Amino acid sequence: MKLEILHELNAERAARRPVILVTDTDTESGEQRLVKAKDFARDPLGAELEKQLRMGKSANVEAGGKKLFLNVYAPTAKLVIVGAVHISQALAPLARSLGYDVTVVDPRTAFASPERFPDIPLVAEWPDTALPPLNVDPYTAFVAVTHDPKIDDPALLHAFERNCFYIGALGSRKTHAKRGDRLRAQGARESDIARIHAPIGLAIGAVSPSEIAVSIMAEITAVLRLPPKQKEEAA
Repeated sequence: MKLEILHELNAERAARRPVILVTDTDTESGEQRLVKAKDFARDPLGAELEKQLRMGKSANVEAGGKKLFLNVYAPTAKLVIVGAVHISQALAPLARSLGYDVTVVDPRTAFASPERFPDIPLVAEWPDTALPPLNVDPYTAFVAVTHDPKIDDPALLHAFERNCFYIGALGSRKTHAKRGDRLRAQGARESDIARIHAPIGLAIGAVSPSEIAVSIMAEITAVLRLPPKQKEEAA
C-alpha cells in the first residue's frame, strides 16, 4: 500500500468515517485506490461499495471485466442506552454480543449501578453532561427508555444533532405524540421527529424486557444492514 493511501486511510479511521480500499487483483502491482463513503454515490462501483459497507464485510467482486478486492474499514458501531432500566439490563449484554460498544447513561444512581450492569460502562450524569464526551456519531444507535421527559428529551435532541443511524424511544403512540410536541417546542424539526422509531423495536409481540431487547436489536440491525426498500418492508 502506498504511504499516501495509508495516511489517508488512517485519518478516516481515526475520524470514524467508513472507507473501502479497492485493490485490482488482476494486475501484478495490485493497483489500489481508497473510496470514502461520501463518494460512493458517484463511484463506478457505487452499488457494490454500498452493499459491502452495509454488511461490514470485505469481499472479492468482478466489475468492468476486472477482479477486485473490496477491503471494508467501518467503525465499530456504538449503542448508547439512555435509561438504566430492566430493558437495558437485557439490551446491553445482547448488543455487546453483537459487537457494539455499549454505554448506559442515567443520572439516577439507584438504577445506574455496577451491580445491575456488570462490565458495561455507566455514566451516572444528566444527558447534557454525559453525552458530549461519548462522541455520539452516525455510527451510533441511540435508545431512550427512561419514560422520563427530563432525561429522554434532551438526549433525543443530542441524537438528532449527531445524526445517529438509529434513534429509538420507548412508549406508546400516544406517548410518542406528546413527546413530538415537546421536542418541537424545543426546536426539533419534523424530519428529526420522523426519525424516531416509536414504539421502539420490531413488532414481534414482545412482552418481557428480554423480548423487547431482542426486538430493539433486530430493528437496529435492520436499519444498519438492509437497503432502504427492505428496511421499509421490515418496519
